[in-house]
Amino acid sequence: MRAILGWILAAGLIVSPAMAGTGSKDSSADAAKSDSSAAAQPAASEASNTKADAKPAASSLESEMNELRDLLDSQAKQLETQNEQLQEQQKQMQKLEEQLKATSAARENLSAAPAPATSAATSAPSTGVLVAVAAATPTVAAITSQPAAAIAQGGGNAVPESPLQFKIGGAFITPIGFMDFTGVYRSRDNGSGIGTNFAAIPYGNPNVVNSTVFQNNLSEFRFSMQNSRVGFRVDALVKGAHVIGYMESDFLGNNPANVAVSSNSNTFRSRLYWVDVAKGPWEVLGGQSWSLITPGRTGISPLPGNIFFSQDIDVNYQAGLVWGRIPEFRFVYHPSNKVALAFALDSQEQYIGGSAGGSAITLPGNAALATAYGGGTSAEFNNGNTTLNTPNIAPDIIVKLAIDPSPKFHAEAGGLERQFKAWDPVNATTFSATGAGVFVNLGFDLFKGFRVLTNNFWSDGGGRYIFGQVPDLIAHADGSLSLIHVGSTVTGFEFTHANTLLYAYYGGIYVSKNATVDANGTTPIGYGFPGSPSGQNRTIQEETVGFNQTFWRNPTYGALNLMGQYSYLARDPWALSNAASVALGSPKDAHLNMIFLNLRYTLPGAAPAAAALR
Repeated sequence: MRAILGWILAAGLIVSPAMAGTGSKDSSADAAKSDSSAAAQPAASEASNTKADAKPAASSLESEMNELRDLLDSQAKQLETQNEQLQEQQKQMQKLEEQLKATSAARENLSAAPAPATSAATSAPSTGVLVAVAAATPTVAAITSQPAAAIAQGGGNAVPESPLQFKIGGAFITPIGFMDFTGVYRSRDNGSGIGTNFAAIPYGNPNVVNSTVFQNNLSEFRFSMQNSRVGFRVDALVKGAHVIGYMESDFLGNNPANVAVSSNSNTFRSRLYWVDVAKGPWEVLGGQSWSLITPGRTGISPLPGNIFFSQDIDVNYQAGLVWGRIPEFRFVYHPSNKVALAFALDSQEQYIGGSAGGSAITLPGNAALATAYGGGTSAEFNNGNTTLNTPNIAPDIIVKLAIDPSPKFHAEAGGLERQFKAWDPVNATTFSATGAGVFVNLGFDLFKGFRVLTNNFWSDGGGRYIFGQVPDLIAHADGSLSLIHVGSTVTGFEFTHANTLLYAYYGGIYVSKNATVDANGTTPIGYGFPGSPSGQNRTIQEETVGFNQTFWRNPTYGALNLMGQYSYLARDPWALSNAASVALGSPKDAHLNMIFLNLRYTLPGAAPAAAALR
């Protein structure tokens, strides 16, 4: 543009004198004659008249040329100014694209390596958001108020982009995932694959030789690749808002009965699928996400790297953990990078037990009422067999406040509200109940690399959120509803040194009994009565130790990790707790020893150090 303007100006300057000379040719000659004649003799009147006529003409042309030159100069300056503005806009656009590219590059799936316990990502795919973008958009900063472990360790914004990342339009797409190979040994056959059914571990006593079921007498061992992950993350800046789309799947779906015979064609299933929009201090999320009730490691964020669900290899995590991956609509307000307040509506399910190893309640003996409430696949309450036909009245409401005064300290507290409703076909009566719960979670660095964590939950009617280990409520003989009280905890530590992560947790669940009698006044019903089914547990406890060792890690080639876990799991049913004495040779409780080993290759990513993907 500047060259064109230069040529135009040069041409104007060349043409202007030529045009001026051509216009005054005759008058100049006459003027010369007039001067010559004036030297020889008095001025001739004709020459004088000609000279007088030429001066005004020459003056007029020069004035027009000057005006033209001034106009060209003015236009040239305007064009130059516009060109400079355009170049500045192009620089800003390029800068934004670089920021967005780095934002997407600070993603979660080079999280195969141990992270410092102070990191926001010590348990899951570590997905950081570029600090530069975070500074411009407070909500984005709040999404990862403690950016991924790599950023925390690296101490800067220079996050290398993933070699797998690509761009479509204005969006950056980053594949995420890992190739996982898991081996598990259990001292008794739990019959649940690589995920443990905590509430249904088999009874057993080494001194009992006349046990009548094979689960009490035989161990189990298996290999699996089902925990391998496939997914992607999309980042885009849309009208000043940072938009993240996230999808994650594994192969732990509902398998056919013969899946492990020849082909092992494991079933692909969805884990996470959500979109998050953050602008200024506000953030909105919709889709299937980790529930807001799940403990966080830092801030309030849907990114797995910022959520606590233990370092366990067990795909059902730790007994006592409160969590969910369910459809949710969430609002978050971030007044600063240190405080976040959230409100969520979660997809409800009225639950009376029977899922994930949890024992169902004992229903009233009235056949019509029992069938309507939970005796079939078309029941009013989920009994582990129903499929999306439970008449849920309203979504669950969850609120949470999180405070992070520094990367070394995280605290959060919140509450849960639930609504239950049932229709008794015997008396044509509708019954309802309101459930509630509270949770308090804390994580802090005791010293460098050593982080203490405790996550605690107590509720009336919140059993579904403890991995379905506890029913939400029972039904009385008249059809009315009564909530079950339950409490749980997962408390422990994580210690990181160099490329090694060590951890230990205690997980516990305590279920209060809630028993009554049937219409005849003699038959007990509900949960936890004397002689109740052996699956109606009073306590479930798990003690776990484990490690995560990084062999090598490279932003270009990915990471290779070896992980190990040992757990001792025990459950104490109400049936034995209520008994006056235990018959000689009968098992005192149900207990299990478990050993997991895991080899994992994680796809290349941005974070130079992060925790094991769980």
